[in-house]
Amino acid sequence: MTTVELLAPAGDLQKLKTAIIYGADAVYLAGQEFGLRAAAKNFSTDDMIEGLKFAHKRGKKVYVTLNIIPHNEDLEGLPNYIKELDDIGVDAVIVSDAGVLELVKENAPNLEIHLSTQANTTNYASASFWHRQGVKRVIVARELSLKEIKEIINKKPIDLEIEAFIHGAMCISYSGRCLLSNYMTNRDANRGECAQSCRWKYHLMEEKRPGEYYPVYENDNGTFIFNSKDLCMIKELPEIIESGISSLKIEGRMKSSYYLATVIRSYRIAIDRYFNNPKNYKYDPKLLDEIKKASHRDFTTGFYFEKPGKDEQLYTSSSYIRDYDFIGLVLEYDKENKIATVEQRNRFLVGDKVEIFGPNKDYFEQTIEEMWNNKGEEIKAAPHAQEKIRIRVQNPVEKWDILRKRKSK
Repeated sequence: MTTVELLAPAGDLQKLKTAIIYGADAVYLAGQEFGLRAAAKNFSTDDMIEGLKFAHKRGKKVYVTLNIIPHNEDLEGLPNYIKELDDIGVDAVIVSDAGVLELVKENAPNLEIHLSTQANTTNYASASFWHRQGVKRVIVARELSLKEIKEIINKKPIDLEIEAFIHGAMCISYSGRCLLSNYMTNRDANRGECAQSCRWKYHLMEEKRPGEYYPVYENDNGTFIFNSKDLCMIKELPEIIESGISSLKIEGRMKSSYYLATVIRSYRIAIDRYFNNPKNYKYDPKLLDEIKKASHRDFTTGFYFEKPGKDEQLYTSSSYIRDYDFIGLVLEYDKENKIATVEQRNRFLVGDKVEIFGPNKDYFEQTIEEMWNNKGEEIKAAPHAQEKIRIRVQNPVEKWDILRKRKSK
């Protein structure tokens, strides 16, 4: 059985490195134009070059999104940008628009092209059509069942790859083709500026009573009628892999490094365990428990097994569940003295009970008993963002290991 690619989002250079370290086979990212996440920090050319070097040195790939639905003015500068991406060695570009695809073929004929989920590919005939236009990989629409995806795979050209989302936020609109944000806020979701209007509270107004707003209650907090649960397929991973999908995609270029590390690590462990012994693979509930330690909503399997019903929506709140804080990133470790140098991310104190985990090992718990600032002075609290401090750790740690702390209730 051919192994699958675990594909992760990278909103900036730090997140790219975190994703690679924690087990992603490839990352997708955007430059400062032409991608669908305008609010992300995204990548300058220099950052992209550094990210490519970091990934390629470790045998990983980098895909760049060009997946806006462009108006005429959005095409300005795109040919030169495509040439630049080709020159610096990106592994593929992700497009959703036929005109952008043509510009890629004209300006970088050897550059691999992936077709975005924004192109709404829902059948094998469409997949084959795009393959004839030069597309190497199709990211199928999220509205497909696993049965439908299998049929596409069985009837597609042999060398066409299929990619599908397995984790992350679900969009209420058809494969992300939404006009709600544009209509309500003049922020075009199809050009990277989604205001997430689907997550807002809504009221009812009768046309002959303008200005009289009637609440539509699910509970005392109101109702969130377009508010989907998040996709999570870690329990169903064997069925996903055995379907023949080439690349398993995690959503979330706006997510934190801590989120990426936590989610990617669980999927990496599960995928590796499966391929090590497919016949005897068993789902480990601890992996989902770990995923839940990152910011999340309640989970759903989306459209994979049946059309989502009333239980796939969240009616009480659009907020995330956040039970843990990311408090520090290990920069160095002194084996002799068992001292870790940590870059602080959220406030913590001597006496706090923390968990420390890394890409290749399970977490361990310990209480912080001693802590020093960068001047060597003993301190009781680490309140300053990105302050470098030293703490004594009970077990060996490595660079890129993460410290987290359960929030007090």
